[in-house]
Amino acid sequence: MKKILLHPTYFPSIAQCVAIANAEELIFEMHDNFQKQTYRNRAYIYGANGKLQLSVPIIHSHKERQLYRDVKISDVDKWQLIHLKSFEAAYRTSPYFEFYEDDFQPLFKLKSEFIFDHNLKCFEVISEFLQLDLSPKFTNTFEKTPLDLKDYRYLANARQEKNIVLDPYTQVFNDKHGYINNLSVLDLLFNEGTNALTYLESQTLPDV
Repeated sequence: MKKILLHPTYFPSIAQCVAIANAEELIFEMHDNFQKQTYRNRAYIYGANGKLQLSVPIIHSHKERQLYRDVKISDVDKWQLIHLKSFEAAYRTSPYFEFYEDDFQPLFKLKSEFIFDHNLKCFEVISEFLQLDLSPKFTNTFEKTPLDLKDYRYLANARQEKNIVLDPYTQVFNDKHGYINNLSVLDLLFNEGTNALTYLESQTLPDV
């Protein structure tokens, strides 16, 4: 049985969903320390001007280390409205945006206190879109080198994904900026619709 270990992230990347789509059991890490500048609180989409970063604002702790599951979302910048409008501007003309829109929009009205919990709710919706039959479990302790799991936690770090090359598919602004690799899985869903899961199952990830 292929058991994988991942961090729950904000609208996960395609690479993370490749790992999930090809797994038989999914374990989410919930005993790690929060790290800045990772997919834990950011996602990348394809906007009219190219690759666009969407970040969920968080309340920074004065502690040197803080558990990921304890990090709170900041409500200051109307970030949910900004993110929703960014998605609409980027994907309104994509083939499948309207197909998912009604189930996608409520995520931007959630009042989650913690980023970890919010990401789990995003994952639930993504799982429904992809028709994944996986119910995630959670770690009991932190293990730097787990023995019985395939460790894909590195996929939460954008700086460690240089060796990930995914097959290109048609994106909305291909003619302007060309293909952009490994965006949020929502880019794949809005462009490929029900073919997205087949695409994910056909991709492979490098061993690290």
